[in-house]
Amino acid sequence: MLKAVLFDVDGTIAETEELHRRAFNAAFAELGLDLSWSQDEYRGLLRVTGGKERITAYFRAKGVELPAEEVAGIHRRKTEIYVDDLAAGRVTLRPGVLRLWKQLRAEEVPMGIATTTTEANVDSLLAPVLGPEWRGHFACIVAGDQVPKKKPAPDVYLACLDRLGIAASEAVAIEDSQGGIGAARAAGIPVVVTPSSYTDQDDFSCADCVLPGLGDPEQPWDAAQPGFPRRWVDLEDLRRIVAQAGQG
Repeated sequence: MLKAVLFDVDGTIAETEELHRRAFNAAFAELGLDLSWSQDEYRGLLRVTGGKERITAYFRAKGVELPAEEVAGIHRRKTEIYVDDLAAGRVTLRPGVLRLWKQLRAEEVPMGIATTTTEANVDSLLAPVLGPEWRGHFACIVAGDQVPKKKPAPDVYLACLDRLGIAASEAVAIEDSQGGIGAARAAGIPVVVTPSSYTDQDDFSCADCVLPGLGDPEQPWDAAQPGFPRRWVDLEDLRRIVAQAGQG
């Protein structure tokens, strides 16, 4: 029985990764670093979860070990730029996200957020859409800086299950990336994947279901998907996916 739907953030509820990439590059330029990540390069770097971890991994691969305080400074400025861009309305939620949230709330199915990004970044994304009391829409919010290990470790999902008091088989995760699938799977949670523009080349073979997006009556999928009566996802579809996962 489905008792909660857990959402990733970056790439899943909004196509934020390009905004992140541009913010990184702007921070590099401001801080005098002769560095600019291309889209192809950033696609590969996304396999490292967490902004500070991504910076560290990049320089380490170049044979440079940046001090932690320098990494933190770069990331701090990048986050400031990213938050300003969100405030300027440079990103919107993906089709179907708000519709599904409204349906889940109407049906009193708890929602949670399980993300690698910080809660401050989530606030910058959701407050303009849901209002300053957006946290009240979610039964649990677990960010990457609140757990020992980030995705693909299962920590954020295990924390969500613990706070909700439910079993892994009673939840479903909505993700967009291979790392996100790994995290949810490691926690024992069924996964629906809606690839983003930066993760569409990932390996999704471990997902329970791969879809073009959540879809919407006004913005349906271009083609029908096997097993789905409409060209978008609704609560009954999620219940069916969880039930089928339990039979596997």
